[in-house]
Amino acid sequence: MAEEGLETDGPRSTMPAELHHPHSQYSQWKFKLFRVRSMEKAPFPIETQHEMGVLSVMSPPAAPNIDWDNGLGPGNVMKLCFGGKSKENVEGPGRRVDMKLEEMETHMNHLRCLCRICGIALRKVKGPVHDVHADLEEESKGILRKMGCKFTSWPEVILKVFKVNKHRLRDLKNQVKVFADKEEGGDLRSVCLTLFLLALRSGNEHRQADELEVMMQGRGIGLHPAVCLAIRVNTFLSCSQYHKMYRTVKATSGRQIFQPLHTLRAAEKELLPGFHQFEWQPALKNVSASFNVGIINGLSGWDSSVDDSPPDTITRRFRYDVALVSALKDLEEDIMEGLRERGMEDSACTSGFSVMIKESCDGMGDVSEKHGGGPVVPEKAVRFSFTIMSISILGDDDEDKVTIFTEPKPNSELSCKPLCLMFVDESDHETLTAVLGPIFTERNAMKESRLILSIGGLPRSFRFHFRGTGYDEKMVREMEGLEASGSTYICTLCDSSRMEASKNMVLHAITRSHDENLERYEVWRTNPFSESVDELRDRVKGVSAKPFAETHPTLDALHCDIGNATEFYKIFQDEIGEVYQKVNPCREERRSWRAALDKELRRKMKLKPVMRMNGNYARKLMTLEAVEVVCELVPSEERREALRELMRLYLEMKPVWRATCPAKECPDQLHRYSFNSHRFSDLLSSTFKYRYNGKITNYLHKTLAHVPEIIERDGSIGAWASEGNESANKLFRRFRKMNARQSKAFELEDVLKHHWLYTSKYLQKFMEAHKDSAKAMQATIDPTEVQDDEDKSLVTDF
Repeated sequence: MAEEGLETDGPRSTMPAELHHPHSQYSQWKFKLFRVRSMEKAPFPIETQHEMGVLSVMSPPAAPNIDWDNGLGPGNVMKLCFGGKSKENVEGPGRRVDMKLEEMETHMNHLRCLCRICGIALRKVKGPVHDVHADLEEESKGILRKMGCKFTSWPEVILKVFKVNKHRLRDLKNQVKVFADKEEGGDLRSVCLTLFLLALRSGNEHRQADELEVMMQGRGIGLHPAVCLAIRVNTFLSCSQYHKMYRTVKATSGRQIFQPLHTLRAAEKELLPGFHQFEWQPALKNVSASFNVGIINGLSGWDSSVDDSPPDTITRRFRYDVALVSALKDLEEDIMEGLRERGMEDSACTSGFSVMIKESCDGMGDVSEKHGGGPVVPEKAVRFSFTIMSISILGDDDEDKVTIFTEPKPNSELSCKPLCLMFVDESDHETLTAVLGPIFTERNAMKESRLILSIGGLPRSFRFHFRGTGYDEKMVREMEGLEASGSTYICTLCDSSRMEASKNMVLHAITRSHDENLERYEVWRTNPFSESVDELRDRVKGVSAKPFAETHPTLDALHCDIGNATEFYKIFQDEIGEVYQKVNPCREERRSWRAALDKELRRKMKLKPVMRMNGNYARKLMTLEAVEVVCELVPSEERREALRELMRLYLEMKPVWRATCPAKECPDQLHRYSFNSHRFSDLLSSTFKYRYNGKITNYLHKTLAHVPEIIERDGSIGAWASEGNESANKLFRRFRKMNARQSKAFELEDVLKHHWLYTSKYLQKFMEAHKDSAKAMQATIDPTEVQDDEDKSLVTDF
């Protein structure tokens, strides 16, 4: 007994202060001292008859006369503890007895036969009197006296234990009732709820307090946390801006329409990589098996020595497999909807899923900022991203694949998920390869394994196929170890030299591959035939470095448009100055022609001059309207007609490489592409021979020679473009300005997180429903910035 009385770490030792009696210390020991050791499950009615014989000889001995408050005996006190229900006061005489109450009564009768101290059954036979009905022994009396108890017998102690709670709560209830009658017009419920609300706030239980406050107001709980998160991410609100809006709306409307920040952070966790469990079969080589991996340092794992200098870059990324799992879970509803639309049995489709991934990587140019501490790093950034293009599954015959999901907007920044951000110059080959190397290691490991992931409540297996197509000419040459764009070997798809391509503009085939480039690099490195530099360079066809990443041999539609528009812009200048009649015009003459062209385009087309060709300028320049404006400056009518014909043929060919599915969207232009390309090349070789005598640009060569072959092999060029990754450059700048901490060590992490949430399909569905309200809300916060965004919505940075 003494040992039990000294306990201070039991489950009742941390009771709230408001439950302690102000004039005693019974609260510290009463629940420890008098426990019922046996709290068996109440017997079922069929068991009660069997126990009646046992209970007939087991009844508690007569206790000393104790004056119980309000005529309540010990049995009624226990009933009160269990809710105050009984067969008499609930059902009433003559009514049907509730089985639950009958089981409760049986259980109460069983407890009356047990000692409240030790839990041993009390027997109705002659023998020594139990200690609980006698005076306190000296040891227990001394312990209880230290606790503030001055009683000398066990019955008095037990009585005090049961009386103290009722007296304290009755006094508290009376005080609250008096306050409610005096201050709140007798609204006792509101006073009690307010007290509970204050207690939750003081204990930092703000989430439960918010829910209670909404319930007290009798209104709905407001917007779903995911809706609030979607609004915050899509309107680029910082934490402080959102919290200010949350408090303002709550104060002015009296309702909690928006959810507090802590609920938004809880919603973020399910959408960011590292939340969902998965498994790879077999396990990925050189990749950890853990799944709860969030944003990691892209430099982790670098071997360093005393002689090594610290890397002059900062990079943050997701692990590739963890990011793919999160992206698939984001498409869970679309996958299940695709199975239902195809009439496929959900439970039978657990294997054979195939996922096609488009990879993109490009530099973002100058991203210098005045703020930010940390190491000195290049003021240029590179982003690596991916897009889930399609998901298919083997049909019933296990031969034909059935597509259950296709990305409707493959070139949108909403579908291009960021994987890695780094402060590095894309021309820095060594740093770029070191940062992207682990990503390609993880990708190669995933090719040899299959993912086991729960989709729709069932584990399903997925295999991944990767296509590195979202690269411009510069990045492809960087990854495949080729010479720069000005090289004699102008094409990343074939071995043609610039001279050969200018003489034969159409008839070429795709011959290059990643494996072949690796073999040529070994030849370049070892020079097994002891050739001269020129002979060796001709043998390897422009391979000068080790290829470190496999790219899909294709044409990037976006940079093709930009490259061809740049070339047409130069043709317009030459035609204005009649270069076909001159030899080597001076620089001043060329500047005057360009100034005249810019002035006319600005006056007639509202095209402002640009230092470097971008996507929007290219789209407006490559039109028949722009050609008519240029023709006003061309003196010769014959040259005007040649320009019009050249532009007409180009516009006939352009939809073929820009369309997502040319066979459906522009079948006529696809059928006439070979004819139009031959006619276009004839014009360049004859009318514009002065410019294409022994030379041709890289993208014009690919446009004329390789487009039909790529379309026949892949079905599309436009769908695999890098436009989504390029258009996300403005998102990087906005997230960095509005949502990132002003530190180079943390800003990439913040930008990467917010950009990932921005591409969430789950949040986009909520955003579509609240699109107008979000725009109006942003206008109230920063109307100037909203106006600027509308002006710049079509601008793409390159």
